[in-house]
Amino acid sequence: MKAAWLLALLAITSVPSPASDKNNNDVGPVATLNFVVVKDYNGKPVRNAAVILHEVGDKGKQEKGGLELKTDLDGKASYEGVPYGKFRIQVIATGFQTFGADYEIDQPTLNISIKLKRPEAQYSVYQDHPNEKKDNPQ
Repeated sequence: MKAAWLLALLAITSVPSPASDKNNNDVGPVATLNFVVVKDYNGKPVRNAAVILHEVGDKGKQEKGGLELKTDLDGKASYEGVPYGKFRIQVIATGFQTFGADYEIDQPTLNISIKLKRPEAQYSVYQDHPNEKKDNPQ
């Protein structure tokens, strides 16, 4: 039992931090990101939402890889050791529209609040739209 616990602990601590590059060199200052994900219509927390971070390169292109966090019962998630720079943050949760935005990480602690919206009905040309003006060339 102790051996399994020790192996699990070793596996967690051996995962490379985003604060080090591929050559295991220090990349400079790092930040702690704190997320709160709530429902747009009532402000209640969204639990088990996926908060995904992707580094954004110089040309605005999303880098490969990334990090996924899950929100807790209070809709919160956090991560320490994020290097300063531009990151694309997406939030995905069942029953809500996907959220996505780019953030510049340039301070030691960044608190990010995200309000998820309910999905909207999709537009169909096969349905009646009574409030829509119709083009009637005659």
